[in-house]
Amino acid sequence: MEFQNKVFAVTGGGNGIGREVVLLLLNSGASVAAIDISEDGLNQTMSLAKENGKFLTLHKVDITNKSAVEALPDLVLKAHNAIDGVINVAGIIQPFISVNELKYEQIERVMNINFYGTLYMVKSFLPHLIKKETMTYVANVSSMGGFLPVPGQSIYGASKAAVKLMTEGLYAELKDTNVRVSIILPGAVATNITKNSNVEMKPIKGNVKSFKMTTAVKAAQIIVEGIEKNKLRIIVGGDSRFMDFLYRLCPKKAIDMIAEKMKSLIK
Repeated sequence: MEFQNKVFAVTGGGNGIGREVVLLLLNSGASVAAIDISEDGLNQTMSLAKENGKFLTLHKVDITNKSAVEALPDLVLKAHNAIDGVINVAGIIQPFISVNELKYEQIERVMNINFYGTLYMVKSFLPHLIKKETMTYVANVSSMGGFLPVPGQSIYGASKAAVKLMTEGLYAELKDTNVRVSIILPGAVATNITKNSNVEMKPIKGNVKSFKMTTAVKAAQIIVEGIEKNKLRIIVGGDSRFMDFLYRLCPKKAIDMIAEKMKSLIK
């Protein structure tokens, strides 16, 4: 997909991967509606956009608020006169504890942001994307944890698995339309997701080798290049690529490996 003169709505645009996706799209000639719950984060994104800021609009929205999300397409159309794609990056993790220890409000918060927030965005923007005569795009961020169970992040994984399967279903439903669909599967990316999720993370102990974390800038590059090439599956990071291969080859071995790696993190 060509980005020149296209308009994208990007959730999580106030920090991390979402911010870097916004900046890269702007540098590629697109206009962007950046969506985030953090007004300060959005303002920082605007500052980083510099001269490209004239092609950027900021939308402080809680994506778990269905009515607020449903109002977004009209706001984006009013600001940019078009909408060509939606990239859902916003998401949080859970505390590093077992399902048995999680409170229902913690479970609901993860599911509401990661799954329902993505669903609300898709449902709100899809009618506008389908009716365009030109190619449009939906890209949703799942996770390595969406195909590989990670102890201490089981509900997070369930929310991202739901995003993965919903997105693959969208691909099947929309394959004969003008809407292209991508599912994004990042591994460990160096962002502030633990802080933004209000989660404390203990340091990893022992002799278990850690995967090298992908930078947010590199993750955004992989995502935008994958969208440009119209890939269904966009795998981000060497850890995600390796575990995707291992999990398909030998699921139990992959689960045991990640369980061993996570031992020191689970409270």
